[in-house]
This record gives sequence, C-alpha cells and structure tokens, in this order.
Amino acid sequence: MSETPVDTRVVGGGADAITYDVRGDLADATPARPVLMMIGSPMGASGFGTLASHFTDRPVVTYDPRGAGRNPTDTAPMTPEQHAADLHRVIQALDAGPVDLFATSGGAVNALRLVETHPEDVRRLVAHEPPTAALLPDRDRLRAACEDVVATYRSAGHGPAMAKFIALVMHDGELPADYADRPAPDPAQFGMSAEDDGSRDDPLMRNFPACNLYEPDAAALGALGDRLVVVAGKTSGETMAARGARSVAAAVGVPVTEFAGDHGGFLGGEFGQMGEPDAFAADLRSALA
Repeated sequence: MSETPVDTRVVGGGADAITYDVRGDLADATPARPVLMMIGSPMGASGFGTLASHFTDRPVVTYDPRGAGRNPTDTAPMTPEQHAADLHRVIQALDAGPVDLFATSGGAVNALRLVETHPEDVRRLVAHEPPTAALLPDRDRLRAACEDVVATYRSAGHGPAMAKFIALVMHDGELPADYADRPAPDPAQFGMSAEDDGSRDDPLMRNFPACNLYEPDAAALGALGDRLVVVAGKTSGETMAARGARSVAAAVGVPVTEFAGDHGGFLGGEFGQMGEPDAFAADLRSALA
C-alpha cells in the first residue's frame, strides 16, 4: 500500500513560524469527517506517524509546536496561551472548517485553552492526559516540584533536570509531604549525562511550569457538551497526567474516557517506545464518531 503524501507548510514568520504537515487532500474533508489534527507538546509531528496511518479516510494534520522540531527556538518561557494562538493560526490557514482535534500531554493543555477562546475552531476535542496540577489536592507540592525542575535546568542543565522531570511524571499517586526533601535522582539511571552542555533552549523546560499550572475554565469547557472528550490511559494509574485528566473532567462535569495503554499509548515505535497503537486508534475513532 502506498504511503499518503505529506505536504509540509509554514504559517507565520520569524519567531512565530509554525511548521505543519498535511496528509491527504484538504478538499476531501466533510462536516461529518473533518480534518483530524493530532498535536502534542513539546512533542512534534514526528510522534504521530503510526497513529496518523490509521486515519487515511480523512485528511490528517500534524505540527511542531512553538519552539520545537522544525520551528525557531530560543530560551524564553512559553505559555498555553501562545500555543493556543498558534493552533488557531494553523486551523485558520487550513481553511477547511472546524477540525477534529486529538491532543495529548502538553498539547491537551494547549487544546483546552484553544477551545476556551476559539470554540468555533473545533468540532470535537479529544484531550488525552493534560498534565495540569492546578486542581489536584497536592497542587502546591506539584508546583514546587515543577519549579524545582526548571531551577535545576537553569543551574545544572538538561540531564539533572530531566532526571527530576521523569521521576516526577512517573510518580504514582499524590506527592508525599517529604517529596522535596528526597535525594535527587541520578541522570545515569535514565541513560543521561550529568554534564551541562550550556544549552537552555529545551522546549519541554521552556513550557515548565506554565503548562502544568493551567487552570481550566470549567464554564467555557462545559459549554462544549459532548464536543469535549477527556481521556486517561487504562494503564496510566495515578500519574500526574492521568490525575490531571480526571481533575479536568470532574471540574467540567464530564465522564473520563479510558483509552488503551498509558501516556504514550498511541506510539508505535516512535522515540523507541511501543504503546498499543492499534487499540488506541480504535478508541480514538470511537471517540470521534
């Protein structure tokens, strides 16, 4: 079977340039089967190859978020509001009507902010594990842990900061009161160096902690009705992102939908990670029906 052609485009210029990819013909979109956008943050288009391959019956658009992938980068912090504005620009540039939007991780936070401000852009949003701590009972400890990750990045570089980040996002359940007093994890246990290369433009760190402090506008999200689907992974347990999804759903008053796998359940070998992409794609198709 031949691969679907990919048309790479750019909207904006300079620091505001956003690169996105169109699979299929936008003219084939219909109101019942609109363009399907797949987004993450800071993960870019390269993470959605497997998932996109399950949706050849409609145009699929992926993109690199601000500061990541093929886009310009610098060291300034980034916010969900900036990302939401970028998404709005991409959707407007497509000129294909409201899109279906699958958004995962930080991308789910950015997509929630998008539909709060531009609900007309989206037919249905499937928000997969937005890692917001704003509504969680241990939010103060989570905020402190996120701020510590950023402080570590600024003072010691990528390896030590990423080791703390991984330990934080993998933690199952509420953070204990003594979490900040525990020894810092060794970057070597995650296959990373403790040496500082001097760079400070990592897009993940630039999104910290604004992404994780996002507080949903429950009234605006609630007005979407069944156009909003909030998702947690079946095997994600009580990790921060899954807890964040449940907290958003509770605030809005919608049920949590469970998809196959965990936070990376859609991955099919991208970044060396294998989720449950076939089952995940089936869950997504059902949510979009």
